[in-house]
Amino acid sequence: MNLSLRQTVWLCLALSACAVLAVPGTAPGLGGEARLTLAVFALATCAWIAAPVDDTYIALGAGLALTVTGVLSADTLFATLGDATVWLLICAFVLAAAVTRTGLAGRAAAFLVTGARSVRQLVHLTTAALVVTAFAVPATSGRAALALPVFLALARSLAERRRLVVMLALLFPTVILLSAVATLIGAGAHLITVGVLLEQTGESIGFARWLVLGLPLAVVSSHLAAEAVLLTSTRREDRRGPVRITLGALQEHSATPVSGPLSPPEQRCLLLLCTVVVLWCAEPLHGVSPAVVALIGAVVASSPALGTVRMKDGLRSVPWPMLLFMAATTAMGVALVDSGAAGWLVGGMPGGVPPWAFLTVVVVVSTAAHLVLQSRSARSSVLVPLVVAAAVGAGVDPVAAALASTAAAGFCHTLPASAKPVALFAEPPDGVPTFTPRDLLRLSAVLAPLSAVLVLLFALFVWPLLGVPVLLESQP
Repeated sequence: MNLSLRQTVWLCLALSACAVLAVPGTAPGLGGEARLTLAVFALATCAWIAAPVDDTYIALGAGLALTVTGVLSADTLFATLGDATVWLLICAFVLAAAVTRTGLAGRAAAFLVTGARSVRQLVHLTTAALVVTAFAVPATSGRAALALPVFLALARSLAERRRLVVMLALLFPTVILLSAVATLIGAGAHLITVGVLLEQTGESIGFARWLVLGLPLAVVSSHLAAEAVLLTSTRREDRRGPVRITLGALQEHSATPVSGPLSPPEQRCLLLLCTVVVLWCAEPLHGVSPAVVALIGAVVASSPALGTVRMKDGLRSVPWPMLLFMAATTAMGVALVDSGAAGWLVGGMPGGVPPWAFLTVVVVVSTAAHLVLQSRSARSSVLVPLVVAAAVGAGVDPVAAALASTAAAGFCHTLPASAKPVALFAEPPDGVPTFTPRDLLRLSAVLAPLSAVLVLLFALFVWPLLGVPVLLESQP
């Protein structure tokens, strides 16, 4: 196998780290299990960065290596796949398949964007519609696939205004990625973060609590990003002319009706979706786990009498590789903590670091991490266990640090290959004009610092008002 220069460099770095860990005199205070864990962790991270191998395969290999060497028990490895958050995501995908089958998402988008009469109205109404989809469709790639027909319809209506089409091609993936933080099921990385926090601190974040913390950030960041996209990709004269989006243009790219009375299946699906979301949000009142609520919803959505999708079709939409990846990386996080490796890694951190400085470093590193690790879930798998361990040592609330890292890692707009939604809209079908890598870099130069500053402001000033303090409660 021929290795590129980049792959060779990362392989050498990983092997060098393993060689250093293998020498008994190095890294005093580090036990045998911790050394094995760090070696496996280093190899897996470098493989995620440079190896042309599926991320799930690497994660499973790392989990198996830790189990075979005795760092993890087999029960711990397999228990992660039966975690409630994994079941929550499985059932959420079945519900999403039911929503997609009925065409409700297309109706909602049509209802919003056809009301636009100016370019700025179109941009912000589209942004609002994309934010709402975070409650119906888990995973950013699924939302991107659902939104692509809407984009094609808008592009057809604005075919004579090429710059606006390019702007929309940038807008859709940008908002999809940044608005994912609105809900717990918005990205697999969120479930990894919740699992790490529960394992390391015993702190549980449910659907309702994540909604309270994430939705305001999603709304603000999405609309600020929409303005950034508008101003960096269009000229003043492009924004002056009126726009008019017709239902006919949207219908041409939709297999289901986008107007008219709701059909009985659409009515049942809408009622079911609203009921599930309300029950998720009301978890503190009724005490039923979000995973159980999602399972009830999935059973109803696929039932012969009331459902709109067959169970086997709904299960086909579940990204099983991503679930296996989440389970394996959660097990890796457990090994990092239980072996003492995470504590050793952050033990050399200088004391007396102000909380705002610590959070600034966390946000900056997490924002830039997409340049090295393209998988959002992989970024959280690597960063969150270390961030949580370091936060405790720095006197910072680990929930605030983990949320800040996860939210900041949602920025991945620099390159077309940085995220699946960006790649999807970089090459739309039907010869529709789209953005160039240069357009993406221009937007990234504005959006990266804007996104990082916004996350930092929420961590320092907004989330404390919502029940997540900056400092540990034991701190003065």
